[in-house]
Amino acid sequence: MDLDHGTLVWFSKSFGLFYLIGLSIVVLAYVYWPSNKKSFDKAAVSILRDEDKPWR
Repeated sequence: MDLDHGTLVWFSKSFGLFYLIGLSIVVLAYVYWPSNKKSFDKAAVSILRDEDKPWR
C-alpha cells in the first residue's frame, strides 16, 4: 500500500468523521439517559437561585 498524501488525507477525514459521529452519539446518550435528569434539573435551577441579592 502506497502511503501518499492523498491516502493519508482520505484516512484522516474518514476517521475524523466517524470519530465525531460516535462522540455525538455518546454525548446524546449521556444527556438523555433517564438517571441524569435530576442532576441536569438541579444545575438548571442553581443558576437562577439567589439572583435577587446584591453581589458581594
